[in-house]
Amino acid sequence: MAKRKVRRRAREILGEDPVALVWCEVHKPIPKPPEETHRAAGKGRLKPGHHWLLYVGAVVFFFVVVPVILIDKLSDRLVRPRSSRRSRGQQPAAAGTASGGRGSARGHDPAMDPTNGIFDGNWDLTAGRLLLRWYGHSPNPKRLVMLAHDRVCVAASPRRRLSPTKADDFRTVEEFPSHQVHVDGETGQPRGFATFRLCFSDGSWLEVGRLAEAEDADHFLRAVGA
Repeated sequence: MAKRKVRRRAREILGEDPVALVWCEVHKPIPKPPEETHRAAGKGRLKPGHHWLLYVGAVVFFFVVVPVILIDKLSDRLVRPRSSRRSRGQQPAAAGTASGGRGSARGHDPAMDPTNGIFDGNWDLTAGRLLLRWYGHSPNPKRLVMLAHDRVCVAASPRRRLSPTKADDFRTVEEFPSHQVHVDGETGQPRGFATFRLCFSDGSWLEVGRLAEAEDADHFLRAVGA
């Protein structure tokens, strides 16, 4: 369960004990909005920020690992017989044709969802506007959804990294009165894969997942399903 400092901070924000709370994320990549819509919303970031260790790892990979792989491949080509190189050179063409065919089939797959299944698809409604601002409040992907008796609050921490059980510097970034939003979630979902939706009165909805802290997630889903 969330530590006392998390609940104490939530109580300070809400002015009452939360009915339920849970850390969650937009669990799929945000689809690309129309350029004019993105520009009108301030061209906010659509991806979470990354920790500096990730960038260090990327630099090491490209400047150390990749050259080693290329040198190994080059030396392998130099020691192989000429005939082997010719036969090997003929194979990628067939493979490329096959993969190209599969790519074409995927490109025309009617089952592909341009919204990535995370919202209703209308960028001008509440869920779409919320999605456009999601990472503008914090580069960290985690958001704390807090249920009060008369409203639903979404909070974020300004830090790039946080512990869901110990964070105490989060602040409200979105607040909706209860008549404007309904939280739709089912109990009994597999832990680690549970999701819920914020359903707004204008007909739009936003789905979130990666619910942190299993006990908080179970309690939250029971509360919204009651």
